Amino acid sequence: QVQLVESGGGLVQAGGSLRLSCAASGRIFGVNTMGWYRQAPGKQRDWVATITSGGNTNYADSVKGRLTISRDNAKNTAYLQMNNLKPEDTAVYYCTATVGGRRYWGQGTQVTVSS
Repeated sequence: QVQLVESGGGLVQAGGSLRLSCAASGRIFGVNTMGWYRQAPGKQRDWVATITSGGNTNYADSVKGRLTISRDNAKNTAYLQMNNLKPEDTAVYYCTATVGGRRYWGQGTQVTVSS
């Protein structure tokens, strides 16, 4: 009974920036880890970044230095700041959260980067 809602996706030119948000709500006792995945057309869903409740982060090599994950624990919200975007970043971005030992997923938000 946990809901994750992503927002902030859209169309941007290469080199531009976007900021995604993911708010968790519902039956929440404590969010241990939040993260972002993405899925391009015809491709598998790939891990992008994770952040622990203490703020420790990990990133896929393809996004290091360009994408930054953060969170606001008071709001149970995770963010993904995306800078210097590339066409290869085009995908549906999904947020995820671990709550009470269970994994939850958002509905996804489309990010399109044009050349």
